[in-house]
Amino acid sequence: MTGSSVLFDAPGPRALIRNRIISVVAVVLTLLALWVVYSKFEAKGQLTAAKWEPFLTGNLWKTYLLPGIQGTLTAAAVSIVLALVLGFLLGVGRLSHQPVISWFCAVFVEFFRAVPVLIMMIFAYFLYAQYDVVPSKYLALAGVITGLTLYNGAVIAEIVRSGVNALPKGQAEAASALGLRWGQTMRAILLPQAVTSMLPVLISQLVVVLKDTAIGYQITFLEMVRQGTNVGAAYSNYIPALTVVALLMIAVNFTLSHFATVVERRLRRSKRGPAPMHADEPVTQGAFGAGAGGTI
Repeated sequence: MTGSSVLFDAPGPRALIRNRIISVVAVVLTLLALWVVYSKFEAKGQLTAAKWEPFLTGNLWKTYLLPGIQGTLTAAAVSIVLALVLGFLLGVGRLSHQPVISWFCAVFVEFFRAVPVLIMMIFAYFLYAQYDVVPSKYLALAGVITGLTLYNGAVIAEIVRSGVNALPKGQAEAASALGLRWGQTMRAILLPQAVTSMLPVLISQLVVVLKDTAIGYQITFLEMVRQGTNVGAAYSNYIPALTVVALLMIAVNFTLSHFATVVERRLRRSKRGPAPMHADEPVTQGAFGAGAGGTI
């Protein structure tokens, strides 16, 4: 059984030949499709050197791209901080022994996890504009931050709840036997360990926050994608402009993803605390099934 797969039978000689033929055909078709796309762009003059020259000037970066980068990073940074605070409060609230608190947090989390982020951004944008909650200059930024905070705060709350519930129950029982109250047990024993195990998946969720700032394009928020389209309109080079914006977004997201990988590797090597959670692990147990009943 050594070296054999338990998921499927190892392919025989004919299957290997067939798989290789299919792979070659798939590669050829992919290259052909790429060549057709390249030819179309080339015929429209979108890939000429003149279309890329504006990106070598400081004026384009100062007028378009740098403000877009600043807007994206500002919205992401503020949303990340607020979502973390909100997520931890809601996550701990769902674990509370008080039924009212647990029920309220469960309703809040499930509701804002179900509403699309764009809907929340648009609603917040027009709500703030209707009642003059924030200056008009910051309406789009406030709408983006509100939508990202509410949605990702609800997701982080589920991550926190799952991280605490994944800890051995004996620790909470030992703390109770020593006379510690629920709040003291959570603050001094459970949460520090849960944060250690949740850190990789938390960082992965923060990458999602950064990428979702691009949705603010729909409410005129000044971020990288919107500025990329503005560059394309100003210089008639949409393909180069969006390509550069995509590379910038990939670079930022890759940096955060690499950071998450490094953190996870260090946690795996650490002898302290439970094994790290992963972004692909489920964090829910039903709509309201983990209120007081899923607590310690």
